[in-house]
Amino acid sequence: MTDTTPPNDMPPGPAEASSSAETRITDILKSEQDGQGSNVLSFAALESVSVRNGHAHVSLATSRDNASRVEPLRPRVEAAIASLPGITGATLSFTSHRPATPAAANAPSQGGGHRPFNLGDKRRNAASRHAPETLLPGVKAVIAVASGKGGVGKSTTAVNLAVGLAREGLKTGLLDADIYGPSLPRMLGRNTRPEVVDGTILPIEAWGLKSMSIGYLVDENQAMIWRGPMVMGALTQFLGEVEWGELDVLVIDMPPGTGDAQLTLAQKLGPKLAAGGAVIVSTPQDIALLDARRGVAMFERMETPILGVVENMSYFCCPNCNHRTELFGHGGAKAEAEKMGVPFLAEIPLLADIRASGDEGTPIILSAPDSEAAHAYTRFAQAVARSLSSEHSPKEPS
Repeated sequence: MTDTTPPNDMPPGPAEASSSAETRITDILKSEQDGQGSNVLSFAALESVSVRNGHAHVSLATSRDNASRVEPLRPRVEAAIASLPGITGATLSFTSHRPATPAAANAPSQGGGHRPFNLGDKRRNAASRHAPETLLPGVKAVIAVASGKGGVGKSTTAVNLAVGLAREGLKTGLLDADIYGPSLPRMLGRNTRPEVVDGTILPIEAWGLKSMSIGYLVDENQAMIWRGPMVMGALTQFLGEVEWGELDVLVIDMPPGTGDAQLTLAQKLGPKLAAGGAVIVSTPQDIALLDARRGVAMFERMETPILGVVENMSYFCCPNCNHRTELFGHGGAKAEAEKMGVPFLAEIPLLADIRASGDEGTPIILSAPDSEAAHAYTRFAQAVARSLSSEHSPKEPS
């Protein structure tokens, strides 16, 4: 009979390597102590460990109060993890969970002994972690900038809309809800780690905005290999544990599609979205318009007002001769908006300067305020500001 036992000198596979990293990181969490001799795991539970291209991302489940006790240990813990063989950097992040109910706390665990927190627990608890009324207490309205598909320029649109609203005198915040593909730090020209004070994350200030993105917390080259419940936990933390303060409007750059993130945000922010609404970004092509239609249908089903549709990459204007070329067709989004009975907000041209301004970290509405693109974004922001103003203005008695 052939012996199938692997030789002892065979290198560990991915599962063994991941388990080894988690074991070593757990040892560090136990060894790093505060002045009273309590270690990190006295105040938090290890939720997940992922290592990508040498960077370790460690997620800890803790309460808001205990997070403030762990925070002073963060630099030492991250340095210790980064010194491990095969690891070049580390990021420690916190997620918050409600305490277990008495019934749950007293229930016997299957198999006896302590049962660690896992993704199944997170999936069950994600919806109840924060009550909707406790989220964004100082924010008057939320605007979701969404698209049915990726690649239509949604993030560029969200950034320039937020800056445009700030220029109109509104206290504005900008949240990057695209956990898998965060682009906000690059587009705002900020590469700063947020501070945590008393368990509350302070947003990054940029161009008159308060902003937050998972991109501020992880390495730019790190892939976020997270399951849905972890993504929902991060989004909930950004809504409930960031010090947004008093804002007239929070613009949310939504991830593409019509999935879990969109549903979760709509459910958690129902009243705030009702005071603001959704902006759907599309390009003129028929295939993009099909997806835009789905986006409108999703928000309507969740009773979120549709502020309107934006046609991005609407036309190309030659920088040499100013000849206008409609590379992807033209007017499709406007016609589709009329067909769906929602406002058409703007036509944004396809210009190299828009792309360059995003890469350089200064929105074109600021870097080239007299450009055709900046004028288009300004008109767009003014239209949205008017809709917010009319929503909040006193209604005449009937």
